[in-house]
Amino acid sequence: MLPRAFLERTEGMLGEEYGAFLGCFDGGHVQGLSLNPGKIGMDGVSAAERFGAGTDGQSTAKGADTAGFARLSKVPWAENGYYYEPCDQPGKHPFHEAGLYYIQEPSAMMPVGLLDIRPGERVLDLCAAPGGKSVQIAAALRGSGILVCNEIHPARAKTLSENIERMGIGNACVLNETPERLAEMFAGYFDRILVDAPCSGEGMFRRNETAVGEWSPENVELCARRQDGILDCAAQMLRFGGRLVYSTCTFAPEEDEGSVSRFLRRHSEFGILPVDKERFCLGGCNGVPGYIEDPMPGLEETVRLWPHKVRGEGHFAAVLGKGGNLSEKNRDCDMEYTAKRTPKESDRTVPEEFLLFCAENLRFSGGAAGACGPETERGGGQDVLSGLGRETGLGGVCKFMKFGDNLYLESADMPSLKGLKVLRPGLHLGEIKKNRFEPSHALALALAPRAAVHVWNFSSGDPTVSAYLNGQTFPAEGEKGWYLICVEGFGLGWGKLAAGSMKNHYPRGLRR
Repeated sequence: MLPRAFLERTEGMLGEEYGAFLGCFDGGHVQGLSLNPGKIGMDGVSAAERFGAGTDGQSTAKGADTAGFARLSKVPWAENGYYYEPCDQPGKHPFHEAGLYYIQEPSAMMPVGLLDIRPGERVLDLCAAPGGKSVQIAAALRGSGILVCNEIHPARAKTLSENIERMGIGNACVLNETPERLAEMFAGYFDRILVDAPCSGEGMFRRNETAVGEWSPENVELCARRQDGILDCAAQMLRFGGRLVYSTCTFAPEEDEGSVSRFLRRHSEFGILPVDKERFCLGGCNGVPGYIEDPMPGLEETVRLWPHKVRGEGHFAAVLGKGGNLSEKNRDCDMEYTAKRTPKESDRTVPEEFLLFCAENLRFSGGAAGACGPETERGGGQDVLSGLGRETGLGGVCKFMKFGDNLYLESADMPSLKGLKVLRPGLHLGEIKKNRFEPSHALALALAPRAAVHVWNFSSGDPTVSAYLNGQTFPAEGEKGWYLICVEGFGLGWGKLAAGSMKNHYPRGLRR
């Protein structure tokens, strides 16, 4: 069923390996997921620590009843990446809705590791939907720095925003912009940029029949031209000394080695950086300069994943470094964005309704319940924001933003987003309704359970969990007020207890 032109080209590329490549289409594909190190349980242990690998590379979690998977084994090129078994159904487990993991194709996990992200950096995921690579980037940032996730297509941008929320990521904003518009706004701003470019999708043929039906030589050429434009925009936004990773899920040389070679001809300030392929267990997964005419030097340092060589689908990646005068030009850019970042005073003042909610329902490390209340700092509530930042993985330096009646918490270094199409400017805290504050689902998923005054914890096998995810109320006894509903100690959503009944505040659009 594969296109004849594709097969003929691939046979010419692989030679003696062509038979092995065809054979992999008969064996099915592997499944993977990324565990979330930012999802913290009631015991202070993250999902990645609880279910991650032991010394043998196998997950310490055993049994589908407790984790949604019978056994996990390590994906060698991804820090929190694991293969799961064909019999598993982690997407149907409550842990999925709680954001303990993101289901992701294993080869697609490879490019983010090549970014070599350090906590505190500014990172752009330029073509981010549906969000798997953004989730990996957030894990590498460890709650500090800035993650800008962008997607040009509105429907896909909405899915991206929902996944950022589900994974409890607070230091990310989600945009729905063109690369050209972002290049105007963020010249020389980012330390790291990922361009997981739209492509012809040949690497997904084994698992996606739609990609096979949409393939044509003309589409390959169209994708290659589109990739040139996206890369040029990314080049403008990278700081001197920064790192850009370009990746695709196709085998087409025009879109892989070809796109990189054309880019280097247009941008002499860039060069290909070597990849420590032994470190990532990618020995022998080299780009091939001979696949294209007149290649630029260094293409053998790029990475090609073939499904007959690795446990995963087809993927390509190249690491591109931007040289030049590091200090002078970067310093000018920093001064420009510091000036842009200052919000209006009216948008920084923390509303009384939110402070009252915190006083009644939250407690932060170093203080008892209520110690973060309105009596602390009526004018700005910085003590509240600092405590909330610590308990949502953002650290203690945050800023508050108000958009209409919706309240957000942002990294203190988040740049100005004025004039951009913004779906999510930071961590959505909730909304002021009729002189009261109602917490958001995003806050429930990001908040460490230890910070909630009231917690209602279910075992994963309790049928009431499914009822809760369906939107049903359930009988409960205890103090009145907001409760963080948890499954096996991990935050799942909000409930509000009154008169022996837990009112369901799980979002209607997410109910099963």
